[in-house]
Amino acid sequence: MMRNHTLVLCAVLSLPLVACGQTSSSPEPEAAETAAADYERGPHNGRMLRDGDFALEITVFEDGIPPEYRLYAYLAGKPLASHDVAASVTIQRLDGEITTFSFRPEQDYLRGSTILAEPHSFDVTASASHAGKQHRWRFASYEGRTTIAPEAARAGGLGLAVAGPVDIAETLDVNGRIELDPAARAEVGAKYPGPVVAVYRSVGDRVARGALLARVESSYSLQTYAIHAPIAGVVVERATNVGGVAGTDPLFVIADPARLVASFPLFSRDLERVRPGQPIQIKALDGDRSQSGTIRDFLPLADIATQSVTARVSLTTAGANALWRPGMAVRGVVTVDRRRVPLAVRTEAIQQYRDFRVVFAKVGNTYEVRMLELGKEGPEWTEVLGGLKPGTTYAAKNSYLIKADVEKSGASHDH
Repeated sequence: MMRNHTLVLCAVLSLPLVACGQTSSSPEPEAAETAAADYERGPHNGRMLRDGDFALEITVFEDGIPPEYRLYAYLAGKPLASHDVAASVTIQRLDGEITTFSFRPEQDYLRGSTILAEPHSFDVTASASHAGKQHRWRFASYEGRTTIAPEAARAGGLGLAVAGPVDIAETLDVNGRIELDPAARAEVGAKYPGPVVAVYRSVGDRVARGALLARVESSYSLQTYAIHAPIAGVVVERATNVGGVAGTDPLFVIADPARLVASFPLFSRDLERVRPGQPIQIKALDGDRSQSGTIRDFLPLADIATQSVTARVSLTTAGANALWRPGMAVRGVVTVDRRRVPLAVRTEAIQQYRDFRVVFAKVGNTYEVRMLELGKEGPEWTEVLGGLKPGTTYAAKNSYLIKADVEKSGASHDH
């Protein structure tokens, strides 16, 4: 039965623009998607900021180059020469980081001094001067941001983690099968040929080492002798009955079902990466059953038909026989390398957002997208090369709920 997750969205996606010397009444509450686009756009599809006859169009240009601010100035609706206007833009991000952009004249626009890093989500202060007059605006430009109350986060099962240094494992997936350990199997035969006069054990019986299995009358001495179990285990084969004649073939086969091995055929492309002693996680093909182990050894001969060499993993821990049965197909995840990286996040935290792979940083009760540059990826951890500050708290578990809330809110990529 699915549990309903209630996420409370409280993010403000758009604030009214207020020019210096102007007054503005607060708008009525609107749907987030409407509010995000509720501003005037200029000829270059940017945000128009007005103060009397003067106007400044603020755009973000990212066509084939890293994102940068470009500003266009107007007076009484007509374009102004870029060298006649001085401007600056200051942004403050959710975590408090402040960046100020200066501008230089270029063609018919003012070009920002540095790259505008993702995400494009911040509070903006823009100022411009022309003909001795100063103009100033403040507005919010948010994307990928939502606010979730703590009780809603708990109800949704959101889990948090802090980005930092981690040991990243490089893994290799292999397929194999559960088998009895050859050392846990014994074929029990007669010392001397002769008729079988008594049989005490049947298939499925559990026996201790030294347990009496049968009695045979020696054809040489005509004396009866006992046959005992050489190991503890379960009788898996019985090839005799009273009145039968014992010869050179085994009368019983005993195996210890708790002593198992997982066998994994490895092909030549993987043999150089897998070594005895490497850790491996053995997983069932269905369900959540899994068990840790290490590569024990390799069989000395390659399979003629497949040219594979079999690696074996001992499963002698307590309760192994409760998880596995000989003949079961399993999957193995071998850790072939492990290295320390300065910054990583949990792999399950990563979501797809627009054209980016992201996590959602948490500041207070607000969650905001962080576009990541990724390195090595493992089943548990993924290396982060850029886009996230060390020490950032992020949603590590059930982060897809935040993505759904952001997409529902309409907190789009806008400027």
